[in-house]
Amino acid sequence: MALGIFPQSLHFQLHSPSFSSHRRTVLARNSNGSEPSPNGSPSPAEQWTIPGKPEADFVVIGSGIGGLCCAGLLARYQQDVLVLESHAKPGGAAHSFKVKDYKFDSGPSLFSGFQSRGPQANPLAQVLDALGESVPCAKYDSWMVYIPEGEFLSRIGPTEFFKDLEKYASMDAVREWRKLLDAVLPLSGAAMALPPLSIRSDLGVLSTAAARYAPSLFKSFVQMGPQGALGATKLLRPFSEILDSLELKDPFIRNWVDLLCFLLAGVKSNGTLSAEMIYMLAEWYKPGCVLEYPLGGSGEIVNALVRGMQKFGGRLSLKSHVQNIVVEKGRAIGVKLRSGQFVRAKKAVISNASMWDTLNLLPKESIPKSYQDRINMTPQCESFMHLHLGFDAEGLREDLGIHHIVVNEWDRGVDADQNVVLISVPSVLSPNLAPPGKHVLHAYTPGTEPFGKWEGLDRNSAEYRNLKATRAEVIWKAVERALGPGFSRKKCEVKLVGTPLTHQRYLRRNRGTYGPAIEAGKDTFPGHSTPIPQLYCCGDSTFPGIGVPAVAASGAIVANSLVSVSQHTQLLSSIGI
Repeated sequence: MALGIFPQSLHFQLHSPSFSSHRRTVLARNSNGSEPSPNGSPSPAEQWTIPGKPEADFVVIGSGIGGLCCAGLLARYQQDVLVLESHAKPGGAAHSFKVKDYKFDSGPSLFSGFQSRGPQANPLAQVLDALGESVPCAKYDSWMVYIPEGEFLSRIGPTEFFKDLEKYASMDAVREWRKLLDAVLPLSGAAMALPPLSIRSDLGVLSTAAARYAPSLFKSFVQMGPQGALGATKLLRPFSEILDSLELKDPFIRNWVDLLCFLLAGVKSNGTLSAEMIYMLAEWYKPGCVLEYPLGGSGEIVNALVRGMQKFGGRLSLKSHVQNIVVEKGRAIGVKLRSGQFVRAKKAVISNASMWDTLNLLPKESIPKSYQDRINMTPQCESFMHLHLGFDAEGLREDLGIHHIVVNEWDRGVDADQNVVLISVPSVLSPNLAPPGKHVLHAYTPGTEPFGKWEGLDRNSAEYRNLKATRAEVIWKAVERALGPGFSRKKCEVKLVGTPLTHQRYLRRNRGTYGPAIEAGKDTFPGHSTPIPQLYCCGDSTFPGIGVPAVAASGAIVANSLVSVSQHTQLLSSIGI
């Protein structure tokens, strides 16, 4: 689930040279590829011819949201950029795929902020704005919640949730929720004071962010008063510390906040940055707030980013599997593809792969041991079980909503395996995702499926098939609960069960992981530079972390850091921030 929010806190590593701007004429290939091969790995025979010369100023490994945001902005900055994607479709975890006229989202499904503009906008919206692109969306304001206390339609906004608390929790929960909002909403001005697109990872940030937005930051502190300003010092601390300081003890409130934190950051409140949660609460519990779903599915976000990049001369090469990053005289000078072709990066290589997968692309002798140790010791979130269904809508209630969240037991914790299931039925808002009278559904356990249960299994074995059926059963039952008696497994025309091995294979994720499980207050996400000159990283293994807005911000930060301060400042002015 990709929440439309962003932790607006700062973390810099001062290791990013700027390059002069120039532009070359390039050929841009259409990004629409065929479906991935059955094993998810195009063979050398399937290799696409790279559009234009096999070189660029910047070579980006991977076309996830972070990589495309980075590449799009670099193209917007008039840099020659080439994105190399292993698969036949761009988008990474956000790509869409089609089976029997059903179009499925592979990953993110909960979005907001696409229509936002200005300094406090969603960073993905800011990147799209810079590229002159937009994503048409359907708007809604609620999702169904199934918890041990009962089931209810939860609405975002300033007042509706109080009614749910009164009915399904207690008056103590109502009072504590009001106390929480009263305490954190005034802090949202500080949490959102620096637009993510203003950040760069060198001293130029003093001009593009600190000086440029100092008045608004100062104003937010004045409005908060002394007590609020003191509270703002907790923005980079775990959100649980704010809960504890307010003496919030109601079990429902603590469980609900843990659930929101886990869906947002992959960790509970004791590991989630306060800035992230404060931003989310401000976005979801303010007057007039809405959630958004991209019409046509999450792949439309990817298409918009690709269009924007290509509009400014950027190139995308699909079925171009990077075998390793080439390091010469201590510097990253390009990549070698599985076909054997060398692609030169004249200025830098940028990896959108995870930290663990990037490490595996590098020659062992080129990596400082301290860097290897840090990456290998970084804890990982677990993986996923996925269920993709295409089925007849006959007999289902007409008011079926797009999103459903099922929590089986609070006592086990929201991060326990087989305990929380998220369900998305996007065809209720975007009917073109399914044939007439049909629905598509994506249900999954959110980063809680242990990879260890699957490690070493032969995907063609009976043991693997049996484990798939067993571990998917909790998802099937959640779907049956959410859709009601009108749903039947027999009515499904498409049934796809994904496991951590599927996640590992198709998305090229080390151990199928959701991403780093870095807890606020204990460690920080790595920056975007590496010990190897001319090698940078973006995506969910870097600051600011997991989630669509965060990875969009990471891509933007890398792109900003690789151009001059004047170019960066001009971009900010051109989009009105």
